Amino acid sequence: MSFWHKYEGAIAKTDSLLYGNLDPDLERFTIEDLEGDLQQKIAHTQDLVCAYRLNLGAYQVLGAAGMTLLQSIRRSIPVSIPIILDAQYSDLETSTAFARLVFETWQMDGCTVLPYAGLDQVAPFLMYGDRLVFVLCYTGNPSGSVLQDYPHSDTPLYLHLVESAQSWGTPDRVALSLGEVMPDVLAQVRLAAPERLILLTDYDSIFPDVTEILDAGLNGSGDGLLLPIPPEIFAEDNPREAIAHLRDKINQERQQKLEGRPTCDLWVPDVCFLESTPYRDLILQLYDIGCITFGDHVQASGQVLPYYIDLRKIISLPQIFHQIVSAYADILKTLEFERIAGIPYGALPTATGLALRLEHPMIYPRKEVKNHGAKRLVEGHFEPGEKVVVIEDILITGRSAMEGAAKLKSVGLEVEDIVVFIDHERGVKEKLKEQGYCGHSVLTLSEIAQTLKEGGRITGDQFESLMSEQA
Repeated sequence: MSFWHKYEGAIAKTDSLLYGNLDPDLERFTIEDLEGDLQQKIAHTQDLVCAYRLNLGAYQVLGAAGMTLLQSIRRSIPVSIPIILDAQYSDLETSTAFARLVFETWQMDGCTVLPYAGLDQVAPFLMYGDRLVFVLCYTGNPSGSVLQDYPHSDTPLYLHLVESAQSWGTPDRVALSLGEVMPDVLAQVRLAAPERLILLTDYDSIFPDVTEILDAGLNGSGDGLLLPIPPEIFAEDNPREAIAHLRDKINQERQQKLEGRPTCDLWVPDVCFLESTPYRDLILQLYDIGCITFGDHVQASGQVLPYYIDLRKIISLPQIFHQIVSAYADILKTLEFERIAGIPYGALPTATGLALRLEHPMIYPRKEVKNHGAKRLVEGHFEPGEKVVVIEDILITGRSAMEGAAKLKSVGLEVEDIVVFIDHERGVKEKLKEQGYCGHSVLTLSEIAQTLKEGGRITGDQFESLMSEQA
């Protein structure tokens, strides 16, 4: 199971944002007694937590005995609960081998990494699509601020790191990790990364009063935080009762924040429509964020049109991107295919999202064939004779979609269906049919024009310019 399958299943079962920290406590126990203590913690918490965290360094300092203990504890954790290895790994040269060790040999579900070598450091961990990489973006130790807050508090390095990390992978692949953290720092991180899961590893800055941390760190759905169980709870007479009480307190705070959250934070249409259409609000949002603009624009085909539709912005807006992937998925669920092929470059993010959503492997025809390396025409693994559905963003002339489909067919793949987000209705679907393809679209240009007109977004002249182009 993937990290998210386990994580979401654990939350559904325990209704908890708490995780169990399973670090060896050498101050209270001898090496011989450590395993019994950690096993007892698992027994006290397995129905009250959504994850476990193992600090690799705490086991490494025990030498070979510590690594043996690590494996024993890992095997004792129920397979339905995700395990995060807090490795804070930073060696660039061995990162590929270490990622293999963590995810293949040790079967961990998540791992923390130090990101100062950039994407090159993180990429080997991202090769495991069902695991989660936690990027350490803030530590909070006093001397750390010399670097992390550089050059000044308005534009600190740690926020630049947060913003960069989001380009390395989608929220289901890349999360964030913070050490000792003040609420104002957490609030800035949450503002910069509203969709990311955040792992908090320090106890003293979170408890006993967790209210400010929840105010600062919860996402719009009232979750998105992984909070540690304070170690002192295990010294109490009834630790299970204390953990359950803490979980309930957190959930009460979460509920109050959700109930008090103003509805004006949500995007809503500012016009009343007489009839409802499936993607009306999505069309209005695309216009409002600037994906649809007017004025003479040269298209990739060389044509000059009086408007421009640019869908590249959606990859930076997860909520809208999610809606668009869902709309594509509704069409793909009615088709028969074995692989998904995205047309470079605009449709590649959408094809990737669909591959993850529908759990179908993805390939893509290269826009330009390399003159070095393997010189592949189609990237990704496939077998001749497999049926492929082609994903394109916008259908104007159909040239790029048909060229991509031809490349796929040239290597022995079958292509019957081409699915696009917007069809300009210039008779292109008929051209596709003449070439043996069946075209499908989420939206048509006339549907977009009509919705924008009814929504008061465009003038009569702009409406006419859109409608004249689809004829």
